[in-house]
Amino acid sequence: MDRQLIFSGSSNIKLSQSISKRLNKDLGDISLSTFSDGEISVEINENVRGKDTFVIQSTNSPAEKNLMELILISDALKRASAKSITAVMPYFGYARQDRRVRSARVPISARVIAEMLESVGISRIITLDIHSEQIQGFFSFPVDNIYTSNIMSKVVSEKYNVDELQVVSPDTGGVLRARSVAKTLGVQDLAIIDKRRERANESEVLNIIGDVDGKVCIVPDDMIDTAGTLSNASHALKTKGAKEVIAFITHPVLSGNAIENINSSAIDKLIVSNSIDIGDKLKKCPKIDVFDISEVLSEAIKRITTGDSISELFR
Repeated sequence: MDRQLIFSGSSNIKLSQSISKRLNKDLGDISLSTFSDGEISVEINENVRGKDTFVIQSTNSPAEKNLMELILISDALKRASAKSITAVMPYFGYARQDRRVRSARVPISARVIAEMLESVGISRIITLDIHSEQIQGFFSFPVDNIYTSNIMSKVVSEKYNVDELQVVSPDTGGVLRARSVAKTLGVQDLAIIDKRRERANESEVLNIIGDVDGKVCIVPDDMIDTAGTLSNASHALKTKGAKEVIAFITHPVLSGNAIENINSSAIDKLIVSNSIDIGDKLKKCPKIDVFDISEVLSEAIKRITTGDSISELFR
């Protein structure tokens, strides 16, 4: 571990500090600033030659700034002869733009990001619950995608009896994630929300497949953006007799009118990770609880350095 150095971008300093504390290390000495014209300035203030370096940076909003910081920090480390550069990206932005649907004239933005990260010398990525697992194939180096279902299941099992729980997939695409959570919790059945999305950030709940009457419904998902979909789903679940609706979401993007949508929804509790620093939004929404992911990320960093298995973290 002596050859390991951990640096932080500016997207989530609190999480970076928590990770470094768990590893009994200080964050690397780095200067980040912005010129008057908005250009980002980066300088590494310590020797990194021959060291295994880790850069902690989520690429949430402002995505262009956070992504550029990650790219420039990595390039600085490469030019300073770091042995390896691992990007620890708790939230991987642009992951929803991973294909050309019906051959629309759009970029495959996730692939563009992958090529940019490769070009600056990054040799590995650690991320959490990436929106589309096929993105791992966009890279020529390892991408360790850590699942938070074990953390989720532990939090839920400490508060509720398994007999009163029903795991609900927010859509057909989330069935695998929901089934994994249900299996870990020991819940036998699974409910699915059948919905239609007419355009981005808008959806209509069509039907609830499965029995939710009298149940505490656990709705797992990888991210929550404007919360419109989840708000509609919560009302539909309550209409079908759900006792409580607990949304368990890894990445709290929370853009637009998300806080207002959550406060006016039938959601009883929204549990999110600290992959994104939501700041004052937490104070504006009493329904939100935050669980800490620094333990699993610090353990992943440790295992990469020691050569131990990372997949054991989420089995």
